[in-house]
Amino acid sequence: MTMQMRPKPPVLINSVKAFVIGGLISLLGQAFQNIYLHLGFSKDQVGNPTVATLVFISALLTGLGIYDKIGQFAGAGSAVPVTGFANSIASAALEHRAEGLVLGIGGNMFKLAGSVIVYGVVAAFFVGLVKTLIRLI
Repeated sequence: MTMQMRPKPPVLINSVKAFVIGGLISLLGQAFQNIYLHLGFSKDQVGNPTVATLVFISALLTGLGIYDKIGQFAGAGSAVPVTGFANSIASAALEHRAEGLVLGIGGNMFKLAGSVIVYGVVAAFFVGLVKTLIRLI
């Protein structure tokens, strides 16, 4: 009976918000990529400073309390890009800073993002292994 009385979530509006904010984050990343291309980076090298810049901006906005407001508005649109990954690390570090540098920040900042790092490294290993085996054949 409670399920029938519960208001329906605004799925369409939430999807549009997530799409727009995720798209704006991607647009910002593309703008930084174009800036770095004009600064002399090659097309092969431009991804690294672009990602580093987005991670820095996300961590800074998390520290200032702005990224949480963006996340509340946009939902998954702010969590899916690399900025959401940086936000999860920075917010965990901020939450546990009172416990000290090693046990607080160092011990807790990768709780949420640790699995992403592990699976990313393992997937990269297997992709590299398959690529190497294909070259040998």
